[in-house]
Amino acid sequence: MAAPGRSGRSGAVAERLAELGIELPQVAAPLAAYVPAVVSGRYVYTSGQLPFVDGALPVTGKVGAGEGLVEPEEAARQARTCALNALAAVQDVVGSLDRVARVVKVVGFVASDPSFTGHPAVVNGASTVLGEIFGAAGVHARSAVGVAALPMDAPVEVEIVVELTD
Repeated sequence: MAAPGRSGRSGAVAERLAELGIELPQVAAPLAAYVPAVVSGRYVYTSGQLPFVDGALPVTGKVGAGEGLVEPEEAARQARTCALNALAAVQDVVGSLDRVARVVKVVGFVASDPSFTGHPAVVNGASTVLGEIFGAAGVHARSAVGVAALPMDAPVEVEIVVELTD
């Protein structure tokens, strides 16, 4: 069982997740020589998280409009999954999401068709769910970057940085 946070709100984030109907997944196993998250001082840095569901990618390919491409709305749902995987990695290293004082930074990578320029809307899938979970503490700085390809042909990858309470 996770250790209660030091914020005096033991279980508050777990309660919010339940209200939203969100169950955090198991931490995704690393694909190479890294760990899912590292604590440094008052910050937790996650590795880039792919949209794994039960150990598999439900969608692969480039994001864009047209036949054979991942629609932007679907990619945004996948970015949401990436953010939840990142939170699972944070929880794994700190014991309780109640220890999160705020989400500081989100970086989203979108494997996209060369003509696609809607990266910010795709990464909103991650940003929105963090705001729903943490409220004002979920508002963060962000980058949304288009790339040629991602591991395993994933359409999106998200990493986060969170600050911990004292």
